[in-house]
Amino acid sequence: MAGLRLGPLLRYADASSATVWVEASRPCAAEVRCPDGAGGTARTFQVAGHHYALIPVTGLTPGTDTAYEVFLDGTRVWPLPDSRFPPSVIRTPGGGDAVRVTFGSCRWAAPPADTDDPVGPDALDSLAARLAADPGAERPDVLLLLGDQVYADEVSDAVKERIRVRRGLADAPGAEVADFEEYTWLYYESWLDPEVRWLLSTVPSCMIFDDHDVIDDWNTSAAWLTDMRATPWWRERILSGLMSYWVHQHLGNLSPAELTADPLYAAVRATPDGTDVLRAFACRADGEPASVRWSYRRDFGRVRLLMVDTRAARVLDEGGRAMLDPGEAEWLRAQALEDPGSYDHLLIGTSLPWLLPHLVHDAERWNAALCRGERGARWARFGERLRRAADLEHWAAFPDSFAALTELIAEAGSGADAPATVLVLSGDVHHAYVAEPRWPGGTGGPDARVLQLTCSPVHNSIPLSIRVGFRFGWSAAARALGRRFAGHGGCPRPPVDWRRTGGPWFGNQLMSLTLHGRSARLRLEQARGKGVLTTVEESDLTR
Repeated sequence: MAGLRLGPLLRYADASSATVWVEASRPCAAEVRCPDGAGGTARTFQVAGHHYALIPVTGLTPGTDTAYEVFLDGTRVWPLPDSRFPPSVIRTPGGGDAVRVTFGSCRWAAPPADTDDPVGPDALDSLAARLAADPGAERPDVLLLLGDQVYADEVSDAVKERIRVRRGLADAPGAEVADFEEYTWLYYESWLDPEVRWLLSTVPSCMIFDDHDVIDDWNTSAAWLTDMRATPWWRERILSGLMSYWVHQHLGNLSPAELTADPLYAAVRATPDGTDVLRAFACRADGEPASVRWSYRRDFGRVRLLMVDTRAARVLDEGGRAMLDPGEAEWLRAQALEDPGSYDHLLIGTSLPWLLPHLVHDAERWNAALCRGERGARWARFGERLRRAADLEHWAAFPDSFAALTELIAEAGSGADAPATVLVLSGDVHHAYVAEPRWPGGTGGPDARVLQLTCSPVHNSIPLSIRVGFRFGWSAAARALGRRFAGHGGCPRPPVDWRRTGGPWFGNQLMSLTLHGRSARLRLEQARGKGVLTTVEESDLTR
């Protein structure tokens, strides 16, 4: 009999349809049933000995909460027997409803409930516990997970022990994930957490990777990539990372129509074992990154979300470094500018912040100038070492891309059909803040309110160095120091200035947006105990 190994995860939901992701213990027919007759069925597909299904659910009624159950080969496997959680539901939007978006990044799996948590309470656990205790409480319409959903290079003691038993720790990559099988352990550890499992079964989610989903500082530079490719273990790591991301995260980001049109999804499902098909895709994605698009768009009524890949889509050649390859940049531009006036809020999800503390921004563009050879070969070698040691790889480290994104945001936010807000949603930097740009020339900038909203971690450590460093990074003294760095590198002034208008806040935390008509409200909540989320900031974002 087939059993439910992982899931269900409610991934996509619109007014009448949804998708639900599961992993089963063996090949089977996976089915979602709803009391009103809505539902759907899908056969599992196989990758590396594991059996997955993404179940399309149709026949849903707009503006309703519909409970669902999951069956494998006709046997009910969800809800779990004796579940202490409310029924999992699919909430479909109705016309004119507010859209509630909750986002964050950087989540270590929480340890078992009977052990101490060295990094404090998990914000996702706390959100789940609150919603489970009060099913009538305000809940997100979508959860945006902006990277580092798993940590392939920083595993728990439990996973480390499994690696030791399986292959030992002496040979590289040692106590890090080596292949697809070990990646599955990370997802089990993260998504079998009871609270998180229930939360992901009942709140739709959108995901994008960041570096730790593969390795710290993934695709920092061409020299870094050359060094990694020279190791005996890297190829299996990157292929397994891309394969496991496609299975566990990317597929659920797609709408039912996109899934139907996806040739890779069709090919994987058409063969008894899709491992070789998916591995060939991963080889192409690694060798020809521009041939694959991980970025995607989702529309929630009059809210447009663009989730942007800022890792795999990079151009790393020092003579033409770019955060996004030309095709990716053109895709982003086309999606942001398509059908002006059709959306009231534009959300750009990028794991890496666009606007950083001024010292960090200036240090990154100075470092980019050094690595390009602007101060000679010796400085270039120093710059490369510094880039890796200090993680100098955000938008500021790709100056042309920073300028292009700034220009796009201004264009999308200007004119008679401009949205009310253009909001850049990010994580990565293990603190939260709000920053507002100011365009030069006394023009006042775009008509829309433009903000950088950064929130991390969901559940991770926040060393004292990060607290002190980022507090200082926003200071006037740090800004003056940053100008000295920029001057040494011969860096031109950035095309936009900005100021911090909120934060910095430190803790395990989540940001939420409530978007209704042309209004937008922000709430930042921090986990202060099991099931306890405390509001530390709440503000109106519209002009």
